[in-house]
Amino acid sequence: MPVKPATKPATSDTVYEPVPNWGNIPHGTWLKEATAVAVDSDDRVYLFNRGNRPVLVFDPDGNVVDSWGTDDPFSAMVELVDPYGNKVQGWAGNRYRRAHAITIDAEDNVWLVDDVGHSIYKNDKKGNQLLRIGTGEPAPRESGDMFNKPTDVAISATTGEVFITDGYGNSRVHRLDAEGNHIQSWGASGTGHGQFSLPHNLALVGDDRVIVCDRENHRVQMFTLGGEFVKAWHVHKAVAVEQGKGEDTNIYIAEQGPPPVQRGVENLGHRVGIYSQEGELITHFGAALPGEEPDQFLWPHSLAIDSRGDVYVAEVSFVEVGQHLDPPRAMMSIRKWRRVSG
Repeated sequence: MPVKPATKPATSDTVYEPVPNWGNIPHGTWLKEATAVAVDSDDRVYLFNRGNRPVLVFDPDGNVVDSWGTDDPFSAMVELVDPYGNKVQGWAGNRYRRAHAITIDAEDNVWLVDDVGHSIYKNDKKGNQLLRIGTGEPAPRESGDMFNKPTDVAISATTGEVFITDGYGNSRVHRLDAEGNHIQSWGASGTGHGQFSLPHNLALVGDDRVIVCDRENHRVQMFTLGGEFVKAWHVHKAVAVEQGKGEDTNIYIAEQGPPPVQRGVENLGHRVGIYSQEGELITHFGAALPGEEPDQFLWPHSLAIDSRGDVYVAEVSFVEVGQHLDPPRAMMSIRKWRRVSG
């Protein structure tokens, strides 16, 4: 396999362009919304979604090359309750109750977070289950025990340790060994250092730090692997975070939009910002207002970067926007932005 060139860090002059209508969804597949996105070592793109084929695998051009995660993609619908208490529909044949996050580790294992299933799954690239963490039953809310509606997972490339944000019903980060055994947890509800208001997403920065999207506190927080606070900086409704690939050590952070009272006000979220590890904003992309045009976002939820420096963003566009339309409809849910310079 040829060695891929190392992606250089983005600068203030780096340009990203949207790729219109990326992702060819096959007939008979209802995406509903691409809740989470990840990229493997061959730049294949994995979407964890709430439709009838939970995991869709694309090549970089947007063609589906594989799918898995269901025993019957054409089964009857079932009614579920999401973390906000809303009644939603799913498929009876799906192996996962409600898709929330996806991560691909250094060995190309695919990790999935099922929030209302209160479980984390480790699979190989073909969807064969290797490990499940969690019983499927919720821990008492804000007890600190694993899990109550977990939100994301990150894997150390050097040790295989597992870091999990336990976010909708807990205010914790859990650290586990490679076999899924608990090592420690940290965090509490609140606004101080080391406290969280919905820890929604996390990533490992190098080999020695953890960065967490503290979504409802409108910030990210950085910690040592042992949970000691390092720094924090403001980001409007920080929802997803990743470090760049290769030589690109910058931090990519997706932002959700404002509350309903401020809908229609420009420059409040709906974008991806690129930061230095010190928290300095380097550049960003995304239009001033939300929408379905190629340069707009509706409601970002997850992001991933490939070896070329291209950025993929998954959006919970149906839950946050489409289901409230009259009549309800599916909307744009997966975006690709190509790095064209810098």
